[in-house]
Amino acid sequence: MSRSTADQTEPIHVEDEAHLDELVADNAVVLVDYYADWCGPCKMLEPTVEEIAEETDAVVLKVDIDALQELAQDRGIRSVPTLEFYAGGEQAERLVGVQDKADLIAVIDDLS
Repeated sequence: MSRSTADQTEPIHVEDEAHLDELVADNAVVLVDYYADWCGPCKMLEPTVEEIAEETDAVVLKVDIDALQELAQDRGIRSVPTLEFYAGGEQAERLVGVQDKADLIAVIDDLS
């Protein structure tokens, strides 16, 4: 049985730019986590991102900047972790570095 992305309770790993654009366009509030496997702060942030996927209505996407270098470059990602928030298909906020869970949820609540 397929589920709509609005019912996602765990982060979705983005496959390419078209996949990212489709998910951003199809969902009301989206959090995109740009990360790298070698990035210590990204590993610190990962449990928070997973909890947000589980606990909020936002759709959470993960973009591996090493696997999708061109996408990261096109989006102007210069350091990781970088978190982008989208509402109604438009970028609403960008945060760089490890963030407090309460602050991230506050941004999602403002956009919802």
